[in-house]
Amino acid sequence: MIACGALGGHIREIAARRGWPVEVHALPAGLHNTPGRIGPAAERLAVSLRRSGRTVALAYADCGTYGELDDLCRRLGLRRLPGAHCYDVFAGPDRIEAALAAEPGTYLLTDFLLRSFRRSVIEPLGLDRHPELWDDYFRHYRRLVWLAQAPDPVLSARAEEVASMFGLPLTVLVVGTGRLERELQSLVGDPNRPAPAGAAGSGAG
Repeated sequence: MIACGALGGHIREIAARRGWPVEVHALPAGLHNTPGRIGPAAERLAVSLRRSGRTVALAYADCGTYGELDDLCRRLGLRRLPGAHCYDVFAGPDRIEAALAAEPGTYLLTDFLLRSFRRSVIEPLGLDRHPELWDDYFRHYRRLVWLAQAPDPVLSARAEEVASMFGLPLTVLVVGTGRLERELQSLVGDPNRPAPAGAAGSGAG
């Protein structure tokens, strides 16, 4: 399983719990800042893994590649997670579409993005060196929506901290990892072991 680094931890947990014989090869989550590099990196790894006799799937949504991952899947006969981005994978495209329709100026957060906000956002945008650029990047946002996979007091405090950086209200949607698990099950091919809808952390998909 070639995974987005932002999903790798969740995928390892799910695969271990479900007893799937899956190796997770996570590409750096920072590739999202340069999505044109995702397809080539995934292709190099996929070709290498297939040469060693492994069956390969992509634990990526489109993630800003504008169809490049779909082209890769067609050329190599691979499958990927559905959706435009990891927000769709966690919450479902309908919920994301509804959230953005209700407030187009919505900044979406996940557990991973909260934990890595400085590394994933502040530093790549140069805001640690030039904080005066904050408004240039973010002045059009009106609210933050945290798509929470496994909220806890530490992450909740971090979410409030990030919201205070923006000076915007925070909405929390507990989505869990159930939808991700069901889509991974389809990639792995485990039809006889359905994902338990009521399992802890499965959330609403």
